[in-house]
Amino acid sequence: MTFFHRHRWLTPYVLLAPALAWLVLFFVVPLFWLSITSLQEGTVQVGYTFTWAWENYSNAIREYHTQFFRALLYAGIATVVALLISYPLAYWIAFRGGRWKNVLLLCIIAPFFVTYLIRTLAWQNILSDNGFVLDVLKTIGLVADDGRLLATSTAVVAGITYNFLPFMALPLYVSLEQIDRSLIEAAEDLYASSAKAFLRVTLPLSMPGVIAGTLLTFIPAAGDFINAQLLGTPNQYMIGNVIQSKFLVITDYGQAAALSVLVMAVILVLIAVYTRLLGTERLAG
Repeated sequence: MTFFHRHRWLTPYVLLAPALAWLVLFFVVPLFWLSITSLQEGTVQVGYTFTWAWENYSNAIREYHTQFFRALLYAGIATVVALLISYPLAYWIAFRGGRWKNVLLLCIIAPFFVTYLIRTLAWQNILSDNGFVLDVLKTIGLVADDGRLLATSTAVVAGITYNFLPFMALPLYVSLEQIDRSLIEAAEDLYASSAKAFLRVTLPLSMPGVIAGTLLTFIPAAGDFINAQLLGTPNQYMIGNVIQSKFLVITDYGQAAALSVLVMAVILVLIAVYTRLLGTERLAG
């Protein structure tokens, strides 16, 4: 104790040390090794050698750019759909939920009590050719008589949206719950309509939740491969499917690592642009 009394400036670093050690051991070191692997060439039989193999990156972009952009497209659509669904839901719970707020929030996170794989397999039954959903859509004319939902892009996006919806809804709820209701009342007292009060007061104040929710949804969705594999066909495969196959089936570790690094780099750039456009101070708020 005497040592820390004399060197109080060390206290924050001592408290941070366990977290920093964990971060270095399980993030920095694996990321460094992944970067090294992406510049290696060879096979499992003869081994891999570090040769500054930058062609792993150029070959990855040339051969799998379709799956790469498809992953960004699917993740973007799923993020927008999740936002459109979650915002009204979170708004109603925050402002109208009353004593049922905790129950309603539990309903949102209840799917997390079931494993990710089981939840996705359930959507196979929901969207199956003999399922109730397809029959209803055919009846009202939204799907042709010989059409289907399963093994389509729609099924993949629906699965991604469902699985990551809580990551969007919960930050939105927290942001909306923290809004001072007196600000909305003041806007209405100044003759603002409900719609204008929402656009001028509620929506801007809830932007931290929007930013956090979209990031928490888009980032894991862009790297997902389970939904495309179980709900789609090879025509719907995303970059995550390619990386999974490269690592575990083809064992082309160099190109698999290069694809992983590219995905992380592009997502980081998109996040930087996104937060820059919306304002990083809102995210901090």
